[in-house]
Amino acid sequence: MEKCTEYYNAADIFGENVFNDSVMQARLPKKVYQKLKKTLREGRELDLETADVIAHEMKEWAIEKGATHYSHWFQPLTGVTAEKHDAFITAPMENGKALMSFSGKELIKGEPDASSFPSGGLRATFEARGYTAWDCTSPAFVRQDAAGATLCIPTAFCSYTGEALDQKTPLLRSMEAVNKQALRLIRLFGNTTSKKVTASVGPEQEYFIVDREKYLKRKDLIFTGRTLFGAMPPKGQEMDDHYFGAIRERIAAYMRDVNKELWKLGVSAKTQHNEVAPAQHELAPIYASANVAADHNQLTMETLKKVAGRHGLQCLLHEKPFAGVNGSGKHNNWSIITDDGINLLDPGVTPHENFQFLLVLTCILKAVDIHADLLRESAADVGNDHRLGANEAPPAIISVFLGEQLQDVLTQLISTGEATRSIRGSMLETGVKTLPDFMKDATDRNRTSPFAFTGNKFEFRMLGSQDSIAQPNVVLNTIVAEAFAEACDALEQAEDFDTALHDLIKQNATEHQRIVFNGNGYSGEWVKEAERRGLPNIRSMVDAIPALNTEKAVKLFEKFGVFTKAELDSRVEIEYETYAKEINIEAKAMIDIAGKQIIPSVIKYTTSLADSISSVKAACGADVSVQTGLLMETSKLLAQTKTALSNLEAVIEEGMAMEEGREQAVFYRDAALTAMEGLRTPVDKLEMIVDKEMWPMPSYGDLIFEV
Repeated sequence: MEKCTEYYNAADIFGENVFNDSVMQARLPKKVYQKLKKTLREGRELDLETADVIAHEMKEWAIEKGATHYSHWFQPLTGVTAEKHDAFITAPMENGKALMSFSGKELIKGEPDASSFPSGGLRATFEARGYTAWDCTSPAFVRQDAAGATLCIPTAFCSYTGEALDQKTPLLRSMEAVNKQALRLIRLFGNTTSKKVTASVGPEQEYFIVDREKYLKRKDLIFTGRTLFGAMPPKGQEMDDHYFGAIRERIAAYMRDVNKELWKLGVSAKTQHNEVAPAQHELAPIYASANVAADHNQLTMETLKKVAGRHGLQCLLHEKPFAGVNGSGKHNNWSIITDDGINLLDPGVTPHENFQFLLVLTCILKAVDIHADLLRESAADVGNDHRLGANEAPPAIISVFLGEQLQDVLTQLISTGEATRSIRGSMLETGVKTLPDFMKDATDRNRTSPFAFTGNKFEFRMLGSQDSIAQPNVVLNTIVAEAFAEACDALEQAEDFDTALHDLIKQNATEHQRIVFNGNGYSGEWVKEAERRGLPNIRSMVDAIPALNTEKAVKLFEKFGVFTKAELDSRVEIEYETYAKEINIEAKAMIDIAGKQIIPSVIKYTTSLADSISSVKAACGADVSVQTGLLMETSKLLAQTKTALSNLEAVIEEGMAMEEGREQAVFYRDAALTAMEGLRTPVDKLEMIVDKEMWPMPSYGDLIFEV
């Protein structure tokens, strides 16, 4: 096993490959640096003359890091990042020497081919032009890998006609929306010093690690990211011994290299530990502005996968790589903070007296209640359908956990019209003299809640592990901006501000108390209670998609300039197509594996068994009832497998002949998934019978326990 011999100081390497503020301050002329900072503060466009100077210094810095190429790094609607590399080298001069150049125009604008990215009808195939635009609020960085070093410039991506074709553009728009409305709100409370309010995000990332050699023997993992067949091993996660357990040496070495790579890129990887399921782990960063957090999370996922290969490992980011074992999510910790450090979600010691906080809180309750369908849709994907609602993840029902302290304050407001007290944290006494007693928090945590208040932030726990965090934060920012705007519209016109404020907080708390639930979100009772309250229970991605372009959603997003109706319609079309295509790939992978690997292996086993029966009978005439029983059971399951395989082939043929859209997606959800389960059932039973040496792929036990 590879042993760690290299030692380094994390503080020394942190951000060394990032063109961050300290680098710009050191390298840029003072006037250029000040102009850039002013541009960032005021949200204005950068003039070309200034951009030329920045581009030159950025190029020189990148070349010193070994870079030969630059790339506009963007996030199209494919779920992954995209890039096109251009060399700094220019046409040779007369003396045969080449120059290295990088202009302000090349920094600010790129022109990748937009015709092959998902556009949902916004672009025809023959219309190729698209633009990438530098997001100067997210620092450029140099990525070092087997290809050498590349200067990566975070950018937005839009069509020739201006529509957003990516995750970044609407996220930046939503951040501007919540900033504008939050500033209106804090001005009502006398804050004249804060100039900007930023949505701040810290996404926790869960993932599985398996041995790469074993991974390469599983076509289902290669093609789809999850196991389409697999019987449970004798031991799963029922002992809870993996959670926060000692990290194995091989995994620890891998995590160490992941941290080093991320720290060099300025990603503040903070926490690492074993998760609940065997072979499952988690990495969590420190908070950053929403757009930087989205960029960093993409870098984190890319780094987790890249570094795994160096260690002979494979990182699995699918939400449910193993049936019957906990899946992976991504907890989106969200708050809103002013440029001078005021967290608008900090309740203070006495939240019942903190009226600005109570207004912010009840506005968020209103936003989540009114737009629960949109929030649910923002976390919808094919993989997450296997996870949400299981006894491991939040249910598919959106609700808000507030905890005892805030629940008590709201109850006072609703019942008496006035809150006069706040529950305080008590002393935690361990009963051991050598252990310190200390003050515990005023409220417990609730891991079953999809949207939980956790001290000074909300934790949106529904996100899938492989998804971009951009879309959920677009929704969060925009729905909160709407609630803030409506509150400000009322309060700015009020003759008696204090009375109007009191009445508005009480009104929000009263009208939207149905969204608050502090109990066990995994229980069947909650499903019934949520239905009684009228809360939506959207169980699948296909059912969630329509929320994107309802009249309510279009009005919301167009009001704040986050999406146009055309952009929303395009995303609806893309998501239906994505759903059908992913299920189709999974089904075809099952057909391929069952037909080419499993059925031949089972036939080989039954033949061996039949030969054994004949040999034993011929040799001594001994009792062969056990072997005969196994042969009969195996043959029966083999016949069921072949029938199920033929059925799945017919279903997929029918699905592929359908026109792309909702009808096809619904067909794949209902007919294809049912047929897939019909094939998996006999195969998983066969795995428990057939000789392990004859089974064509590593088992669950091989994958999750032998890392």
